[in-house]
Amino acid sequence: MTEPFVQLWTGDDLSDAEFTAVTELLRDRRQFDLGQYKDRCIRRRIAKRLRACKATDFSSYLKRLEMDRDELDTLLATISIHVSQFFRNPDTFQILEQKILPDLCRQARATGRTELTLWSAGCASGEEPYSLALLIDELAVTDLDIRILATDVSEPVLKLARTGQFDATRMNEVPAVVLEKYFRIENGRYHLIERIRDKVEFLRHNIMRDSDYPAADLILCRNVLIYFTRQEQERILTRFAASLPEDGALVLGRSETMADNVRCYYHSEFPVERVYRRTAEPVTAPVV
Repeated sequence: MTEPFVQLWTGDDLSDAEFTAVTELLRDRRQFDLGQYKDRCIRRRIAKRLRACKATDFSSYLKRLEMDRDELDTLLATISIHVSQFFRNPDTFQILEQKILPDLCRQARATGRTELTLWSAGCASGEEPYSLALLIDELAVTDLDIRILATDVSEPVLKLARTGQFDATRMNEVPAVVLEKYFRIENGRYHLIERIRDKVEFLRHNIMRDSDYPAADLILCRNVLIYFTRQEQERILTRFAASLPEDGALVLGRSETMADNVRCYYHSEFPVERVYRRTAEPVTAPVV
């Protein structure tokens, strides 16, 4: 019996028209602008998804993208997911542990609040919100209910994150004492203990399209805004400002900058680490 033909997509075999069709579909339906990225990198990631779907021709795959929202989100995750680690950029997490989180706890107590919400927007496979959960556990806060919310546009990515299982390459910045206390090694993978996994709530959310932004005291949105146009970045940052209380904290990626038109809503506290505090400037969230 003759084996069915399987196209070994590499990315270089995509025509300019095919590549444009995919990027325009992502921009129009998911508001992700990939124009600033090198074509070759994006082409390789599209090809990875084509291989995974065992696509034999591009036109049929494009039709699937137009009809299947889940596949469009899976492709988006394949293209946009950044390689992450626990405690990526350790200096940032040191600031969170030693300065930001204790300050937020003190502010909550001073105003009679009993809860805090920490939001990891664009959480990918979960290393960032789980890193927050580890910090919270080490701080041993007992008088506040601290909710850690982790969101991403892709349900397949969230499903993976909920397992709390990671390759050794994601653990390079984790101290040995933390590895021993919070992880179990099975079949060469690190399994986060259930007590820490239960501290994180994973939800599907698109920060560009969804109208419901949760109120939060701390927002981490690192290496996510780079996928959006400058105008869209301003919309997102304005809506973050509407979600944060005065002196609430926002953390961006090191390569990301604060859009000019929203600077009035934030002041920079740790410039190198892109850690900002919410000012008292009134804000009205833009309509989606």
